[in-house]
Amino acid sequence: QVQLVESGGGSVQAGGSLRLSCAASGRTFSSIRMGWFRQAPGKERDFVAVISRSGDSTYYGDSVKGRFTISRDNAKNTVYLQMNSLKPEDTAVYYCAAGNGGVWLSTMTSVHAYDYWGQGTQVTVSS
Repeated sequence: QVQLVESGGGSVQAGGSLRLSCAASGRTFSSIRMGWFRQAPGKERDFVAVISRSGDSTYYGDSVKGRFTISRDNAKNTVYLQMNSLKPEDTAVYYCAAGNGGVWLSTMTSVHAYDYWGQGTQVTVSS
């Protein structure tokens, strides 16, 4: 079992930045890949980014590539999502997820590749 708790969400104006954190407990953190997803009202949960167990490889969704950065600190059992140049369309509830369901990072864009989820944190970007 893995427990995930997100933090760092909030409201920001377009062009601003936010840093989300996700603290994990319950299992060896370095043995599991970590991802971020987001869900806007009335829409499906969309892939944002995923990071390898060691942190040396990452993969991003097209809509956030070049603006968001995922990282992890295995000593602190925490994964981060640095979000820069935020746009109103980035407004959503952001979820942290843990799993090893794909062979490659690029195959971990589906919610089904993850076994554990956090409760989500709201990010609101105003124009």
